[in-house]
Amino acid sequence: MRHRVAGRKLGRTASHRKALLRTMVTELLESEKIVTTVPKAKEVRSVAEKMITLGKRESLHARRQALSFLRKKSVVFKLFDALAPRFADRNGGYTRILRLGPRRGDGAELALLQLVDAEGPAGKKEEAAKKKKKGKSEDS
Repeated sequence: MRHRVAGRKLGRTASHRKALLRTMVTELLESEKIVTTVPKAKEVRSVAEKMITLGKRESLHARRQALSFLRKKSVVFKLFDALAPRFADRNGGYTRILRLGPRRGDGAELALLQLVDAEGPAGKKEEAAKKKKKGKSEDS
């Protein structure tokens, strides 16, 4: 039984898994989207959302906690100066996972993990829907 056992092992040792998550979260916050496998994306999502919530606290302690986890100082500055204000009015749900289909080499299911406000396939659809609504309201 695995009652109350959270997280995936991802076929790695604990230190390797922690290093993988730290690197992937840093890359996600830096470029605002990454392509990876679905299980990794689901693990990275939870850590990334905790980092953004940490950025919203805007205290010295929170900044130091982020510096101890993230790999690049520039990403910490971006987190506190650009990303946290962008998500200030949102209570969680900062990322989205879009499935991309199987990888050609080994058939692993790929996913695009991106920040919600970032431009991407879903962002373009939302913009098109907004423009469509505006067009309808102007016609009425």
